[in-house]
Amino acid sequence: MSRIGKQTIIIPEKVTVSLETERVLVRGPKGELARAWPRALILTVAPGAAKVSLKNDSQAEELKAIWGTYAAHLKNMIKGVTTGFEKRLLIEGIGYKAAATAEAVTLNVGFSHPVIWPIPEGLKVTLDKNLLTISGADCESVGQFAAILRAVRPPDPYKEKGLRYDDERVIRKQGKKAATTAG
Repeated sequence: MSRIGKQTIIIPEKVTVSLETERVLVRGPKGELARAWPRALILTVAPGAAKVSLKNDSQAEELKAIWGTYAAHLKNMIKGVTTGFEKRLLIEGIGYKAAATAEAVTLNVGFSHPVIWPIPEGLKVTLDKNLLTISGADCESVGQFAAILRAVRPPDPYKEKGLRYDDERVIRKQGKKAATTAG
């Protein structure tokens, strides 16, 4: 049995959760999120709380496995429409820079050409010197877009160049040592 799935999910005052045919809809001050919802999971919404449960306890193992996952998805959706999610990337390296417009992010990170990525719908990208902040209501799209940008130039452990998460710790490696000749 899922420990996460058994927990009651608290719904803040300004948030509404509704279950339509095979999809859950969460509305709040920061936006609206929708996700496919399996028929085998029951979502009971009461004022101020929601509960995810199985139709019967003798369900297949696959349904028991997704029970807690969908409860966690619902919690993330509620958090996203109330406070939102944010990932921060540091741009490190001489000559490395970025530019953000409303439609795309342009990275100049040591290639012969700039790398241009379109910003997905629902996300906001801000740039402050060498700190790129990606924010939005959907946890998955914020994390995925940050991972895509980081993969353009991951942090180099030898030269400390590249894009890294703000809280990521890169262990510095020692370069090759000059060979000593015994003579």
